[in-house]
Amino acid sequence: MLASASPRRAAILRALGIAHVVRPAHIDESLHPGEAGDDAALRLAREKAAVIAAAEALPVLAADTVVLLDGQALGKPESAADAAAMLRLLAGRAHEVVTGVCVAHGARQASALDRTRVVFGPMTTAEIESYVATGEPMDKAGGYHIDGRAALYIDRVEGSPSNVAGLPVRLVGQLLGELGLDP
Repeated sequence: MLASASPRRAAILRALGIAHVVRPAHIDESLHPGEAGDDAALRLAREKAAVIAAAEALPVLAADTVVLLDGQALGKPESAADAAAMLRLLAGRAHEVVTGVCVAHGARQASALDRTRVVFGPMTTAEIESYVATGEPMDKAGGYHIDGRAALYIDRVEGSPSNVAGLPVRLVGQLLGELGLDP
């Protein structure tokens, strides 16, 4: 059971050959006042897993991804102007992508964080405007999709590429193993 409406997470599971049913956990994904982004990612993954696991007998996989720039969380852009502002902040700089992952089965849970450093190359105003005009940034933390057109502007990824897409597969495998589940 995938406790997420993310098409990217579902696609990653399909590519791995992991059968799953999508059942999004509809929870408030707001960060608490003063909450660190990595703490929020892990808390939200655990909450999503708990909500779905309470109603299902199948194992549940939940995740939450946060983009951190200088320790500040960049959520999903609320508008094209917001997406452009985020991309201006990221252009030519490194940032961190943190994903909290939780696997729940019955009353048992295993959870952890994965961190990946992403370095954007410089972007011109025209490149930012062109990318935002595609609509791709609009439902992604930090306002970009690593497996889409944003790849044109990324210099390097240090860590799990699948983490940046929203589901660190190595960590998922480890957490499934902790609960004695075979992917």
